[in-house]
Amino acid sequence: MKTLKLILITLLVVTVFSCQETTSKESVVSEPVAEIQNDIEKVEPPHWWTGFKNQKLQLLVKHPNIGSAIPKINYSGVRIAEVHKADSPNYLFLDLEISETAKAGQFNIRFQLEDASELIQTYELKSREKPAEDYIGFDSSDAIYLITPDRFANANPKNDVVEGLLQQGIDRTDGYARHGGDLEGITNHLDYIENLGFTAVWPCPVLINDMPSGSYHGYAMTDFYKVDPRFGTLKDYKELANNLRTRDMKLIMDQVANHCGLEHWWMKDLPFKDWVNYQELYEENKDNWDWKTTKTSNHRRTTNQDPYASKNDYLEMADGWFVSSMPDLNQRNPFMANYITQNSIWWIETLGLGGIRQDTYPYPDKAFMSNWAGAIMSEYPNFSIVGEEWSYNPLLIGYWQEGHENNDKYDSNLKSSMDFAMQKNISDALNEEESWDKGLVKMYEGLANDFAYTSPKDIMAFTDNHDMSRVFTQLKGDVVNTKMALSYLLMMPRIPQIYYGTEILMDDFEKPGDHGLIRTDFPGGWQGDSVNAFTGEGLSDTQKDMQLFLTKILNYRKTSEALHNGKTLHFAPKDGIYILARIVDNETVVHIINKNKEAQELELSRFEELGLSGKTLTNIISKETLIWNTSMTLNEKGSTILTTKTQ
Repeated sequence: MKTLKLILITLLVVTVFSCQETTSKESVVSEPVAEIQNDIEKVEPPHWWTGFKNQKLQLLVKHPNIGSAIPKINYSGVRIAEVHKADSPNYLFLDLEISETAKAGQFNIRFQLEDASELIQTYELKSREKPAEDYIGFDSSDAIYLITPDRFANANPKNDVVEGLLQQGIDRTDGYARHGGDLEGITNHLDYIENLGFTAVWPCPVLINDMPSGSYHGYAMTDFYKVDPRFGTLKDYKELANNLRTRDMKLIMDQVANHCGLEHWWMKDLPFKDWVNYQELYEENKDNWDWKTTKTSNHRRTTNQDPYASKNDYLEMADGWFVSSMPDLNQRNPFMANYITQNSIWWIETLGLGGIRQDTYPYPDKAFMSNWAGAIMSEYPNFSIVGEEWSYNPLLIGYWQEGHENNDKYDSNLKSSMDFAMQKNISDALNEEESWDKGLVKMYEGLANDFAYTSPKDIMAFTDNHDMSRVFTQLKGDVVNTKMALSYLLMMPRIPQIYYGTEILMDDFEKPGDHGLIRTDFPGGWQGDSVNAFTGEGLSDTQKDMQLFLTKILNYRKTSEALHNGKTLHFAPKDGIYILARIVDNETVVHIINKNKEAQELELSRFEELGLSGKTLTNIISKETLIWNTSMTLNEKGSTILTTKTQ
């Protein structure tokens, strides 16, 4: 009898435990959410989605003394895999697993405190709006318009001043103050951008920079999940993205994985002792923190590739702060690494992004950057990321591109890097007098360096940007040289990026290189502007001509398979003339740069391999036609762009 009792008890225990296991893993009955509750100070990401390949999600939970709480979730398909305490008692990090069976919906996270009281935070899983494969990134068929949002257009003066922020007011006479441009200002002028011929828009960061000064540029973020209210709201950001999509255009988000702003909310209570680099130095000196106290980066970016680099030099480069107001994030901390990666994915899903531009790419931990880009590209196989590598050495630019055979076996998972080398080559080539080793040969040899790149057409090229003198200033106010620079940019096997205002010859002659002046207000973006570049009112004939010049090339480029993916063939500069051709099937585009002021007779026999003899070509700008025979007269200095395509 005792034996029978023992068997029955054993069976009962096994059955109970089996049922418990089944319930916890397979058939959890979700607790209904009767009322949304937000007892917790901060949970990030603020919501998530179902249906990712990576089923893991790590929540950062911030609340006074939350570190001693026991969290619980009762929602089918979601479980807490692990709970991590931080060094600060005011944080918890929750590792969730979201199974394939998890449905979109709301659920409560219950935090049981030591005194048996309870805090409740309602969390939401959303359905993804489109398949991951439908997130299409930018490529060589695109032309990108780069904008400094504070300086482009002020559509909503009501958000110019936001009570409670550290920097108050606007002053358009001060290049380093706020000027009032906003997201709505960009959205309102998408007709202008589209008509110019651009297919993608890259605004500098619009997340909040609640800094006491210099907050307009956006690169000192104080909350990675919040739009700066002086730029607008998350709704405004979404409207910009949606409006671009309806035009078959793309939104590229400028992100920063390397640093945050000194006034970021976590700098008041850092979760771990190693959340930022040189954290101990900062905490010891934060009451008198300035550039003298800061351990700044040595900016020796070659330490990422240099086989002889000392560990000391590498750590000074990677761990040093960019400037004293921008704490350097420690991506070797696994919780920081997860935070940055999840933040990027959150914005891709929230805005339906068409790409990411990652700031200061060589400065964060390079192993992390490979994992970060890999995580994104794994989820979104047709997406695009471009990394900023400010180097004039093609070897360094090529190192960061996915698939490059690096000696150290490093694979960045990064589709695109930025072509600072070509930017300098173009500027030098057009400023220098022609000789054996100067002038147009700089562009020619610069393009010849494409053998160093895994995929040249996936590299982003430009003549200027928000951090350097405008191209018109670089080229000493020479309009013809500026046209040659821009036309060459748009003919190369690259992804071209053009900075706002280039189309109307904006400059920084007054103080060359001054960031405030480089980021000048776009005329017509503010009520009462005497000049309006959007409508053409008040522009000079020269400015209007440059607008038209770029409009014709960009709009031709939109449908040119030769310029998107064609074979590239160029001929060494000779007698001040340089010829580049792009060829695919029945379309050949020929770009002729002529630096001669006097008329030149160009013998065409040298270019026989182009296969153009007897063919009719159309000038993209003037619409005139010619037959490619034995010679061609170049009447004046400048660019000539010819196509075999019937327009």
